[in-house]
Amino acid sequence: MNIISGHSPRRSRPLIAAPLVLALLAAGCQPAGGPPQFPPPVVSVVTVETRDVPVTYEYVAQTAGYREVEVRARVGGILLKRNYTEGTVVKQGHSLFTIDPEPLRAAYARTEADLAVAEARLAQAKREAARLRPVLESKAVSQKELDDAVSAEQVAEAEVKSVRARLNEARLNLDYTRVESPITGTASRSVASEGTLVSGPSVLLTTVTQTDPMYVIFGIPDRDRLAIRRDVEAGRLKVPDGGRFKVTVKLADGSRYAKPGVLNFADVRVNPQTGTSEARAEIANPGNLLRAGEFARVELAGAVRPQAIVIPQRAVLDSPQGKFVYIVNADGKAEPRPLEVGDWTGDGWVINGGLQPGDRVIVDGVLKIGPGAPVNVVESAAAPAAPAGKKAPEDKKAPAAKKSQPEKKT
Repeated sequence: MNIISGHSPRRSRPLIAAPLVLALLAAGCQPAGGPPQFPPPVVSVVTVETRDVPVTYEYVAQTAGYREVEVRARVGGILLKRNYTEGTVVKQGHSLFTIDPEPLRAAYARTEADLAVAEARLAQAKREAARLRPVLESKAVSQKELDDAVSAEQVAEAEVKSVRARLNEARLNLDYTRVESPITGTASRSVASEGTLVSGPSVLLTTVTQTDPMYVIFGIPDRDRLAIRRDVEAGRLKVPDGGRFKVTVKLADGSRYAKPGVLNFADVRVNPQTGTSEARAEIANPGNLLRAGEFARVELAGAVRPQAIVIPQRAVLDSPQGKFVYIVNADGKAEPRPLEVGDWTGDGWVINGGLQPGDRVIVDGVLKIGPGAPVNVVESAAAPAAPAGKKAPEDKKAPAAKKSQPEKKT
């Protein structure tokens, strides 16, 4: 029968066993626990804590002289001479210009002569009144004659006073031909040259600017003023007593001016064109490095946010409902937490609501997680907050996690 069918018993056994062997080999290569399991992603966290955070405000400013005085002539005449070097420092009382004094000197002499005439008339009137008084007792003159003499004496006295006043005026006008500097400061260029007919106070001759100390004038936006007031009323911000912020000036080349200043004026009015209220700081300028009219930037320091919570900016995410962070809950899973954020300070956010001291906020690795995802936590040291406008050192990144590879089984 075997010869008729054409099959040998020895060849049929391997064909039957081959499927069984393949099945066993396939089963041996399959992991015992189903699909491969990856470890939780590694994230770095910072533990929320409160601390006092200094706050600074920075604005565009312009310098101005402590006093800027326009020098004008008080009398008219021909400008004879300029008595100063333009652009140099002049002392108070220093002669800046000389106006031709001759016409006023003649007017003074003429008034002196008028005074002498008036005094002579007064002396004559006094003698006449003195002569008539004893005669009146003997009825040699009438009462009217004595009254007229007394009135003439009084008129002469008034005339003397009037002429003396004109003489003082003539002396002042003569003195005003010497145009003096009213303050100590730097004199600007001369507007009028020698030989110019000066018509009086309507003609500007030059300006004198006191540059030590200097004023730094800037505008505080109304939104900043309202935010500061709101934070102060809420207890989230403390400002210096009397609003006397410490002021640092940044020059046009980015360098810092060495001398500090102090805020000494803040206007209550708001400029409708700029939406800012004017503020002014006073700063020492002994070397005249600062010049009136130049643009600079000012930093106002001295405010503090007491017991504030600050977290790195990269930990804060955006959603349609607002800003939020992921924290690690008690189960070791990522949990979203909505936030109420305040201002930036350095490279961190000031948090006004949503976090409590002790919360662990995920800083790095947020792109690898979702709500409720288990995480492998690596603590990260929180960077100290820097004042607003200054960059704080960045947080150290968590070491990169090695990618997990499924174990090969044979």
